[in-house]
Amino acid sequence: MASGTVRTPNPNSRPAVLVQVANALYALGNFTVFCFKSISSLTTKGVQRGTLLPAAYQIGVQSIPVVALTGLFIGMVLAVQSYFQFHQLGMENRMGAMINITLVRELGPVLAATMLAGRVGSAIAAELGTMRVSEQIDAIDSMGISPIRYLVVPRVTACLLLVPALTIVADLVGVAGGFLYSSLALNIDAAQYFYNSKEYVTGFDLATGIIKSVFFGISIGLISCYHGFLCRVGARGVGRAATGAFVSAFVIILFLDLLLGIALDTIYFQFNPGGNSLL
Repeated sequence: MASGTVRTPNPNSRPAVLVQVANALYALGNFTVFCFKSISSLTTKGVQRGTLLPAAYQIGVQSIPVVALTGLFIGMVLAVQSYFQFHQLGMENRMGAMINITLVRELGPVLAATMLAGRVGSAIAAELGTMRVSEQIDAIDSMGISPIRYLVVPRVTACLLLVPALTIVADLVGVAGGFLYSSLALNIDAAQYFYNSKEYVTGFDLATGIIKSVFFGISIGLISCYHGFLCRVGARGVGRAATGAFVSAFVIILFLDLLLGIALDTIYFQFNPGGNSLL
């Protein structure tokens, strides 16, 4: 290089970390705009006639068996894992309170939402991704129909309404599963089991799980539709959209569970400083 020559930087030589951060911020901005358009369309124009029932059937009715099976095994696993510790303390009869509180507050909503993110979220992303690849979404837009209102709003609405309902199903089946295993296999007194459940499980515990499931449901719907709308061309693009929808929804579910758990517990202890204790 000749003396005094100034070397111009190559714009393509930016650090990989900065590129990843820029891409993440860009994707976050796109997702925020997508959410704003979807929620705005839902609140101002409502759901287009004839689109909600098929989405509700796919998301709600067809998910009942897997959600019920998940809740059943959650209750049984909680009974199995907690019996040894409670038996050492001589508190077997209080297992019902622990099992049911854990179910309705935490494991029921989180695991039900995780199963739905895998079953429903991946299916929505794959379906919309296929429509994007085959240019069906462009065709809907060319006919003057809003793809957001026609495709996204009914799915998000169905998730918003039915994920809490499916969470309640998982809770009920989980409570039944925990009771049956505790009474039949572990010989826990049924009367004490239900007495302690009634004594320690409050309406706030059930409301906590339902509130969480509302946020989980709308997150699953929006994230899945977003990944489907931005699907790339080809079978690989559809597969990546389905996988990305599940992974993103799962991470957001855990993140929201943390934030909502802290917020709801803070509110609860503001109005009930003493709280309830199993000990």
